[in-house]
Amino acid sequence: MTDQGEDQADAFFHALADRTRRDIMRRVLAGEHSVSALAAKYEMSFAAVQKHVAVLEKAGLLAKRRSGREQLVSGDVAAVRSVASMLTELEQIWRGRIARIDELITTEPDQED
Repeated sequence: MTDQGEDQADAFFHALADRTRRDIMRRVLAGEHSVSALAAKYEMSFAAVQKHVAVLEKAGLLAKRRSGREQLVSGDVAAVRSVASMLTELEQIWRGRIARIDELITTEPDQED
């Protein structure tokens, strides 16, 4: 993975490390929401929700657009697929390591004292 790809992965995982941001992603992947409608769902200030949205937007996981006075937010499915692809790649690496460990264990001769 290139440095740019690593930076993107860092941004994705940082953004998704927070429970509220993951919940916001679930909501905006299901459909477009205004930031004010999202803020009404959480027991935190509007400004706090805006900051969560900004982190997700900076990571490229969602997009914002203006409609009159409202900011509308929608999830970027392609970005979420990219995160899933990164996780699949990591899973394959680990599965390969586990398979090699299993191989070593089964090919080791029994040692008796």
